[in-house]
Amino acid sequence: MLQGTGVTQQRAKVLRRTMSPPEIALWMALRQRPGGLKFRKQHPSGPFVADFYCHAARLIVEVDGTAHDYGDRPARDAARDRWFALRTIAVMRIAAAEILRDTDAAVRGVVAFATERLAAEEK
Repeated sequence: MLQGTGVTQQRAKVLRRTMSPPEIALWMALRQRPGGLKFRKQHPSGPFVADFYCHAARLIVEVDGTAHDYGDRPARDAARDRWFALRTIAVMRIAAAEILRDTDAAVRGVVAFATERLAAEEK
């Protein structure tokens, strides 16, 4: 199981109580275990906190607001994604606006990606 440091665990605890509307919308669907997949919200993962994590599929789902498009955020996100990739964990990024526009479609995309990863592991 991917775990975080003490500082990361404390930060995750705070983030669980202060989720954004798109994160809440996605969580309300993911907590129902779509496709039989269990997700954790605001999961401490090494030096980072993942918005959502499915251990079985080794998949992190990140909800990206517009702030992720500016300044040093794209480079920081890329470095973070590389850190996870080195640990064979995929990162799926979904725009916050996309979740608010069609949460069901976003969930279907997450389930499809997780299912593909699980099928690839079985081969």
